[in-house]
Amino acid sequence: MTGVDLQNPPLGALMKAWRQRRRLSQLDLASEADVSARHVSFIETGRAVPSRAMVLRLAHALGVPAREQNQLLLAAGLAPAYSERDLDDPGMSAVRTGVERVLDAYNPFPCLAVDRYWNVLQTNTGAAILLDGVAAHLLAVPNALRIALHPDGLAPRIRNLAQWRHHVIGRLRREATLSGSARSAALLAEIESYPGGQDETIDSGDVAVPLELTGVDGRRLTFLSTVTTFGTALDLTAAELSIEAFLPADDGTAAALR
Repeated sequence: MTGVDLQNPPLGALMKAWRQRRRLSQLDLASEADVSARHVSFIETGRAVPSRAMVLRLAHALGVPAREQNQLLLAAGLAPAYSERDLDDPGMSAVRTGVERVLDAYNPFPCLAVDRYWNVLQTNTGAAILLDGVAAHLLAVPNALRIALHPDGLAPRIRNLAQWRHHVIGRLRREATLSGSARSAALLAEIESYPGGQDETIDSGDVAVPLELTGVDGRRLTFLSTVTTFGTALDLTAAELSIEAFLPADDGTAAALR
């Protein structure tokens, strides 16, 4: 009897797992991808060998992230669609320059670049206000979520900690569900274990969840966060990179940071 390679599952098994994760029937997926349900069934059972275009069509219909699209292509014996280079690779100079310009443009307001797992890749000078008082062990290998919500991090200075935790954890949970990443799921479990509770209450007049901080001088600072991504990137490092900016939500905060 031939066993299933759990480290390198066949394409059909991966496709089925993604379909089930999205809670779609074969007919649902076929409709989304504009193919026959019979063909979807044949791919999942290994009776059909899909083309590169078909793998990508089904992946897009399932909302499979770029990194996992590569896994599907490799399982089909095809070349990956996305390369992966470190941010300091010479070929990534345009991305590095773009990131640096965006970070600098947000000064004096806090802004940081993070990867798929919220590891901090780069910050601007304005981000210092978010790092003040953060324990050295959290800054050694900086992760934005650990820095924000760990009790040795920014958490003691967050005035609306329970509300901000609910907002951030909800975002991380959606990301972990979308990607199916075990690493994201482990990070979610870790962050959820930190103290601080969760408050789902949001005033009906609010348009976004603010981050309310106590400044180093004791003043109240209120920020709204924005996210910038490289939507058309063909490299995994760029595709999974996010630039998180924190803009002042009131005149007092803006004046305090200028």
